[in-house]
Amino acid sequence: MSDTSARLLRLLSLLQTHRTWSGADLADKLDVTARTVRRDVERLRGLGYPVQALQGTAGYRLGAGAAMPPLLLDDEEAVAVAVGLRTTSGGTVTGIEDASLRALAKLEQVLPTRLRHRLSTLQQSMVRVAADSPRVPPEDLLTIAETCRRHERLRFDYTDHAGRTSRRDIEPDSLVNFSRHWYLVGWDVDRADWRSFRVDRLHPRIPTGPRFTPRPLPDGDAATYLARRLSDTSWPWRTTITLHESADTMTDRVWPGMGTLEPVDDTHCLLHLGADSPASLAWMITALDADFTATDPPELLAALRTVGERCRRGTSPA
Repeated sequence: MSDTSARLLRLLSLLQTHRTWSGADLADKLDVTARTVRRDVERLRGLGYPVQALQGTAGYRLGAGAAMPPLLLDDEEAVAVAVGLRTTSGGTVTGIEDASLRALAKLEQVLPTRLRHRLSTLQQSMVRVAADSPRVPPEDLLTIAETCRRHERLRFDYTDHAGRTSRRDIEPDSLVNFSRHWYLVGWDVDRADWRSFRVDRLHPRIPTGPRFTPRPLPDGDAATYLARRLSDTSWPWRTTITLHESADTMTDRVWPGMGTLEPVDDTHCLLHLGADSPASLAWMITALDADFTATDPPELLAALRTVGERCRRGTSPA
């Protein structure tokens, strides 16, 4: 019986790590006959695992069932799931904290001693800095994700940063988690242009709208588009400076949302960036560790001179 149980666990592990297995391959991996594989598959089905037999290929695949059966995780997978659950418990989705902690408690209860000790050591060393980030209801995320998948229009009420409300009709493309905020990227039907929306500021209207044909995203992907849009339009103070380095050299120094690079030649590029004050612009520019030329606005030039004078005073002999 112990041999049969061990073989079933091995069979289940194989089915969970490979989408489709032929009966012959499973028999070879388990060192049994094809008839034994068929019997073991029936045993797994009796335990609630939806093992599908693929007609014409003599293959097997683990499908989705009505209820979630137990999973087999190797050591690295178990630790990865536990760390993910611990991190999620302090996330930005409303109500997910308790579910994450319940799932983590169940996982920790069945972990082998060696893994439980490693995970405990890791968690004792982890420090999470609490952030006052807006929370979003999971049902809103699911609704938006479903309209993205089905290519269905989404109608919602939206409140912008100034408190103005509007009704929007969007062809949704992607959900993006950016700087502890959730954003919806989509085509605004009424404005005939791409837009991004903070999910915590929108309230979906059900039912959803008609299906649409997806459009090609600007900048190639939603994350790049959102980073550019946030750096282009979200700040009261904006400037464009010339960096005396190539765009390829500066790419890793410009963090997401800070600004966008525009190549000029092999030794120069433009950086378009924004901030909430001229002093913040000056700090961002000097943090790049590159020679630059700035021409406007006058408030930025004054802020840069202030920084330079402060550095001069701080390094001059008393």
